[in-house]
Amino acid sequence: MQQFENESSRPFTMGEGELCCGGVSLRALAEEFGTPLYIYSADQILQRAQLFRSALWQRTHTVCYAVKANSSLAILRMLGEQGCGFDIVSGGELARVLAAAGEGRAAEWAARTVFSGVGKTAEEMDAALSAGILMFNVESEAELRLLENRASAAGVRARFALRVNPDVFAETHPYISTGLSAHKFGIAIALARHVYVSFATSQWLEPTGVSVHIGSQIRQVEPFAAALARVLDLVQQLREDGLPIRYVDAGGGLGIEYADAHFDAREQVARYVASLQQALGDLDVHLLIEPGRFVVGQAGAGVPRVVYNKHNGEKKFVITDAAMNDLIRPALYQAHHEIVPVVQPASAAVEIVDVVGPVCESGDFFAHDRTLPVLEQGDLVALLDAGAYGQSQSSNYNTRLRAPEVLVQGGKARLIRRRETYLELFAGESLG
Repeated sequence: MQQFENESSRPFTMGEGELCCGGVSLRALAEEFGTPLYIYSADQILQRAQLFRSALWQRTHTVCYAVKANSSLAILRMLGEQGCGFDIVSGGELARVLAAAGEGRAAEWAARTVFSGVGKTAEEMDAALSAGILMFNVESEAELRLLENRASAAGVRARFALRVNPDVFAETHPYISTGLSAHKFGIAIALARHVYVSFATSQWLEPTGVSVHIGSQIRQVEPFAAALARVLDLVQQLREDGLPIRYVDAGGGLGIEYADAHFDAREQVARYVASLQQALGDLDVHLLIEPGRFVVGQAGAGVPRVVYNKHNGEKKFVITDAAMNDLIRPALYQAHHEIVPVVQPASAAVEIVDVVGPVCESGDFFAHDRTLPVLEQGDLVALLDAGAYGQSQSSNYNTRLRAPEVLVQGGKARLIRRRETYLELFAGESLG
């Protein structure tokens, strides 16, 4: 179990035969709050965010945490209090940022927020303009026209960046690759200058930046540098056209290691920042970056309980009380998550099993043909690296209640989201 004990990798350690997070027993948390359960290390989340801020100390920058990775209010508040900004992709995520900020800090936190996404509605734009966000990352001419209309109606100028598509390939899952011309995201970089100039005279639009995002779970830094180099050429052209481009949004997407392997987060951030710095050179811009998964992914684990063991011929299934509605990444992306017993097994025996959930789908699985210690009914397991796109992608499919969340900080645990109730689940429905 030593591979899980490196501070820069995973915050879950085996102590006295039990898996712990920050010295707190996962078994004790499961007994107190039930299963399935999400557990996060606040200490690692803050450490990961600080890695970016420290590496970029010589450049004017804002770390805009990607809210979609994990939008729990307590995590947003923790990051906002550390000076992070936010990258949002919906009106709902804006509402979460403002709720986490509280009334006294809402304007300040909104001013550190960028609004991305290909399908912003008029209502979402109105809310963001009212809140006073830093910038809209606009993805089409049609969106820019609507933004101009909404800014005019509100009587305010809307700061915007075009999200350009640099046609740069990044090796990742096709569902989370976004930087090629075949993808729905952004405006072709060859057309962007024309679009900027076309809207330059609008009294309701302020061209403030250029944005790029080429995908997610990218572990090589070279694609980031290649994309940014193309963006900077555009920035120079736009400044020659007299446009006051002050921000470059380099997006997010820096990946983590999901497999059973050592991962040096500090080294990865250093390589990533060095590639951006080399591309930026001495260009005077305010750099925005949007890490999400890298900040929270390895800081979290899902903890289900084994409810049954089942044999179909030679095939053995370990059935847990967590399902694809709790963690959909294996079904959606064929994603790998390490699975480890919460209590060290007495026997060293192992077997090859499928780890699955109770949902009525063959796609409801966490692992196929995985070699694991022999697990018995009632045993607890940890699904590692589940801090990103776990709870945030969860659902109530099969009328299952979303799992509670616990945040561990400084050796103490606190509940940051209780388990839903059926009454809450049915509250919006009507029989008539």
